[in-house]
Amino acid sequence: MRSDIEAAAFDLDGTLYPNYSFNVKLVPFILKESRLLAAFGKARNIIRKEQKTSPPIQGDFYQYQAEITAQILKVDPVQLKEKIDRLIYKGWEPMFKNIKLFNHTKDTLAALRKAGYKLGLLSDFPPETKLKYLGLDGLWDAVLCSEQFGALKPHPLSFTELASAMSLPVEKILYVGNSRAYDVAGAKLAGMKTAWIKSPLSAGDGGADFSFSDYRQLHDFMLN
Repeated sequence: MRSDIEAAAFDLDGTLYPNYSFNVKLVPFILKESRLLAAFGKARNIIRKEQKTSPPIQGDFYQYQAEITAQILKVDPVQLKEKIDRLIYKGWEPMFKNIKLFNHTKDTLAALRKAGYKLGLLSDFPPETKLKYLGLDGLWDAVLCSEQFGALKPHPLSFTELASAMSLPVEKILYVGNSRAYDVAGAKLAGMKTAWIKSPLSAGDGGADFSFSDYRQLHDFMLN
């Protein structure tokens, strides 16, 4: 067990399960709602760009996100907010019922917990229902969504809030994610140690303190 780390915290999408397994299920939605999805993604990129120089969104993050998306689509933001919630936030969740985790993910999480590490989870999208469908609820000391703080990754605010929720200093937490730009960069900005889960064909360490392509490697890194 490592003396410099007291907790492992994780991103969810693409980190605990492979992205392709969800993306395949998303194809019908993409074909039907391509304009909405493109505008939604563009709005989130605008928010990420704004938060580089501005404080996190004050008030309703979801309303602000809908307003930007509505400006792109030239539609009513009130109706669009309801549509985004219905089709994306709630509509995508049932797709997680039969998604398989990366091999050895659950065993590794259980081993870390048994060894005395705290476990945390921080996602850009609300994670609670997804965790239930993935069979991973009940494992965590803290589960947070960056949107509740008005800032998307890689803004460091939600990472520092995660550390606070886990009652640990940021430097005692290893944050594990699949995105170098959002997970690794954001956790490093907050002062956390970082691990990057990558494709077996990917080169380099992604700027992280540790990189791996098999959860057994993370198990050994933390416990041996």
